[in-house]
Amino acid sequence: MKYVALLSGGKDSCFNLVHCHKNGHELVAAASLGPGPGKEELDSFLYQTVGQDAIEFVAGALEVPLYRRVITGGAVEQGAEYGTRNKNAREAGGVRGDETEDLYELLESVKAVHPDVQGKCCSCSRLGLTPLTYLWQRDQGELLTEMIEAGMEAILIKVAGIGLTPKHLGKTLAQMQPYLTQLNTLYGSHVCGEGGEYESLTLDCPLFKKRISLYDVETVIHSDNAFATVAYLRIKDAELQPKDNENYGAITIPSFIEDDFIVVHDRLLVEATRNEPKSSEPEFSGGEEGNITTSSSRQGNWVSVCNIQREDPKDEISLEDEVIECFAILQGDKFDLKISNCTNINILISSMDLFTNINSVYGRYFGTSPPSRACVAVDLPHPIRVRLDCTAFVEDSAMARQALHVQGLSYWAPANIGPYSQAIVAGERISISGQIGLVPSSLSLPSPPSLPMEFALSSQHISRITRALRNGWEGVTQSIIYFLDDVQNLDLVREGHKLLQLPPSPTLFVAVKALPKNALIEKQALLHTGRRQTLDDEGETVTQIEEPMMHCGEFFEATYVHILTPLI
Repeated sequence: MKYVALLSGGKDSCFNLVHCHKNGHELVAAASLGPGPGKEELDSFLYQTVGQDAIEFVAGALEVPLYRRVITGGAVEQGAEYGTRNKNAREAGGVRGDETEDLYELLESVKAVHPDVQGKCCSCSRLGLTPLTYLWQRDQGELLTEMIEAGMEAILIKVAGIGLTPKHLGKTLAQMQPYLTQLNTLYGSHVCGEGGEYESLTLDCPLFKKRISLYDVETVIHSDNAFATVAYLRIKDAELQPKDNENYGAITIPSFIEDDFIVVHDRLLVEATRNEPKSSEPEFSGGEEGNITTSSSRQGNWVSVCNIQREDPKDEISLEDEVIECFAILQGDKFDLKISNCTNINILISSMDLFTNINSVYGRYFGTSPPSRACVAVDLPHPIRVRLDCTAFVEDSAMARQALHVQGLSYWAPANIGPYSQAIVAGERISISGQIGLVPSSLSLPSPPSLPMEFALSSQHISRITRALRNGWEGVTQSIIYFLDDVQNLDLVREGHKLLQLPPSPTLFVAVKALPKNALIEKQALLHTGRRQTLDDEGETVTQIEEPMMHCGEFFEATYVHILTPLI
């Protein structure tokens, strides 16, 4: 796709462009935010502002038009969520006065000139642009090595971390790598400067058509103290110069599957080749149902609302009105729930052909950090086409709920391509959305179709999402659901589950009519952080990490052919 780059001139923004090119995307423009006239450095919460006097050279080296805008807002919103989840998507806007709105307006102006742009090398999705974020969640030590080996020539243009002094300004990444690694060992400093320890300026990279030569620079001491001097380079004279046919190193593309999950895939592949599918005789809960009614219950801050569907299916109504009626029932629940309280919603639909239209209506009800979810096609009694099961957490404060809502294409895990989050953390429980076996960088299923590969990838996605959320806790699996598109695959999926060697937890194997994108398997998980609020000797509330204790007579495992009962 054609995309616009949010350009800082630093190593990360430029190396991400290299990976965008490697993945087949076309750079058509660059955009940059910076301080106003007479300001060289700005204490921005989001953007690298030092080195703006050289940004024209970086755009020139890329040979793309540059669009610029002055940062007028401040760091109004510094929480995990930007905007609000209390408004639906049609009403949700930005935060007035926040510097993110400068980015929105900048990209809006670029989009006006380049209407065919579909992606952006940054965040902010309100313009319908796909973020391209190939460095997300990469190991920082590996990433720094890859940059150097690929031929990235970037220098330190600002220092602001322990152990870094003005004498390090102007040194290249290759020159600094041993020392940055030493600082990481001694103090836990980020070798790529992710903690603000330093900022960089790229003078050359494989994507540059020309290289930048610096002729005159000046060191500026911003603040001087014994702990960490803050200093930066002022670029006074520079020039673009032609490049020879330089031999750059190879661009390392990380494997889309980790070694541990390759082992699972390989063993499942052998199992699939060795054995014919067995004719299982699972419990059957399909066919005509009795009177299904919405039910709800509450325990503490947790609310479960199940079997949400239209109440009088005698009259024909549009699909849109059917979804609207479901949400009206949810909002009218006796516990007076707000849509923003929802942590997970499972959507059962009569046909996967309805998925796109249902999704467009469903998405109207959510702003930022929508709930996690799974969507599967099942046999519903005619004329019911949509049924919802919902779990909600009525939090005492906004900080009691966090979301992982990554929408960018990367090598990490699938982007959220719909109105859902990868995971919601609330009340120390983590609800992880149903994961199908997509290759993250392309959001495509393995070709040819392969249940062993899709099983391994969906399990890896759950693992990576969990790791991205960890903050001093390991996590305890409380339940897992495997949705299968074919009951004949049941025994193979059970074998795959055993290969993961997870601690015992309630596990459901559910055969359904169809899954999104014609996937063969979808995996959903519920975890607990292991944290517990308790009182110390002085009566103050403290958080403790406790070892999990499992009380069960027998490992719980159940199989259903059609899912017609609550999953919550």
